[in-house]
Amino acid sequence: RHRCCHRPTKFYDYGVQPSHKTEYLENYPGYGNVCPPESCKPKPEPHKDQGRMDGTTTFKSDYLPYEILPRPFRPQAEYRPKSGKIDLGTIYQRDYSPHKVGPVTLVRPRERKHTSDAKVDTIPTYRDDYRLRKGERTESCKVERAYEPPSERFGNPSTFQDDYFPRQPNPPQSCKPCDTKLAEGPFDANTIHRTAYVLHEMQPLFVRPREEYKPCDQPFEDLTTHQRDFKGMPGEQAKSCKPESKKLGSVDPFKGTTEFQDRYQPYLVTAPEFHKPKEYVPPTDKMDFKSSNRLDYVSHKVAPRAPIKPAPGRKTSAPFQGKTTTKEHYQPWSICRQGLIKREGEIQKPTGKFSSLTTFRSHYIPHQPNPPQSFKPVEAVATGVPFKDETLYRTEYIPKKPEVCPGHDPDAMGYVYVTTDSQGHKFYRQVSPEPSGSSCNPMPEEVPAIS
Repeated sequence: RHRCCHRPTKFYDYGVQPSHKTEYLENYPGYGNVCPPESCKPKPEPHKDQGRMDGTTTFKSDYLPYEILPRPFRPQAEYRPKSGKIDLGTIYQRDYSPHKVGPVTLVRPRERKHTSDAKVDTIPTYRDDYRLRKGERTESCKVERAYEPPSERFGNPSTFQDDYFPRQPNPPQSCKPCDTKLAEGPFDANTIHRTAYVLHEMQPLFVRPREEYKPCDQPFEDLTTHQRDFKGMPGEQAKSCKPESKKLGSVDPFKGTTEFQDRYQPYLVTAPEFHKPKEYVPPTDKMDFKSSNRLDYVSHKVAPRAPIKPAPGRKTSAPFQGKTTTKEHYQPWSICRQGLIKREGEIQKPTGKFSSLTTFRSHYIPHQPNPPQSFKPVEAVATGVPFKDETLYRTEYIPKKPEVCPGHDPDAMGYVYVTTDSQGHKFYRQVSPEPSGSSCNPMPEEVPAIS
C-alpha cells in the first residue's frame, strides 16, 4: 500500500530497488486513448563534478591592496609669553576729548508770578454790557368757560358696530350619553369568562425515568492519531550553521599608556579672584527736607470769585394765561366716516348644482388593451416524465473495502515480518491469505507498512 520514490538513505540496504510507481497508477488504469497530462516538473539530472571549488571571488582577484600610511601629525608650537607691557588704550580713549558739561536749560517758560497788591476786577464783558429790562406780558384772549358734560349720547359708531351682523348660534350636537339610572341591588361581578369557562382536570406530568449508568466492557483506546501513525526514524543531528566565535583583537600585550596621556601637558591654573563689596556706612549729617517749591513759593490772599448767577426776578400773583396761537387758530371740524371701497366681483357666482364632470372624463374614450406577445420558450421536456438522476460516476463507481495497515498490530491481523528495505520500510507477509473471488488483482505476497 505504501510506495516511496525518495532516494535511499543507506540506513538499511538489503538490495531492494525503490519503486517509482504510485498507488493511483496501479489502481486506476488508463481510460481509452486519453493520455495523462505531462508533468511540468523538471527532471532530476545529476550534477557533474566540476572539480574543487576555488575560494577566490571577483573582488579578491580585482582588488589591489594599497599601503596605508599613518596620517602626519602636526606638532603643537610651544607657548612662549611675550615680553613688555600691554597697552590697554582704545580708539575711543584716543579720539575722545572731554568737555565740561553744564546743567541742562529747561525749555518750559518760567512761571510768571503776580506780585501786585491791586484788587482783581472779576466782572466779565457779558455782565457789563447786559442790562435787565422789564418786559410787558400780553393779555389773554381766551374766553373762560366752565366745563359741562354732554347730555346726549356719542353718535359716532365704531367699525365693529358697522360690519358686525348678529347671527343665531347653532350649537353642535352633544355626544354625551343619556343619563342612565343605576341598577338597584348589589353589584353582580360575574363575567363571560367566569360563566363560559369549563374547568378541566390536570393530568400529571410525564417524568422520564433516569437510565442507570453501565460502564463499557471494552478497554479505552488512549492512542492518538499522531502516536499511532508517527514512528521516529533514526538519523544524524543537523549541523549548526552558526560561525565559530573567535576573539577579535591584537595579541600584543597592553602597554598601559594612551596617546592622550603621552601628549597631554598639565597647566597651572590659578583660582579666580572674588570681588568683595564695600561695607555700608550710614551718613552722619541730618537730612534736609526742604525743596525748591517750599523755598520759592509765596502765598497770596485772594478773595473768592463772585457767582455769575443772574439776580432773581419778581414773582406775580396773577393767574396763568394758557392761551396759545394753536388754540386760537385751530377749530375742530365734524368728520363723517367714509364707506368701504369694495370692488364688485366681475364673475357671477354659479347658482345651479355642481355636476362634478371633469374635462378628462368628458373627452376620454376607453380602448380595449392588447396584451404584448410572450417570448417565454415552450417547455421542451414534459413534466410528467420522472427525472433520470443517474450519472456516469454512480453507474461505474465500485466501492472498495478500506484496508488496514498491518504495521500497527501484525500478529492480530495474521501477518509475519519479512524484511526492511534501504528506505526504512518494513514488509510483512500474510500467513493464511483469504481467497478473493472478485476480478481485482490478488493481494501481493509482501505488504509494506508504515515505519
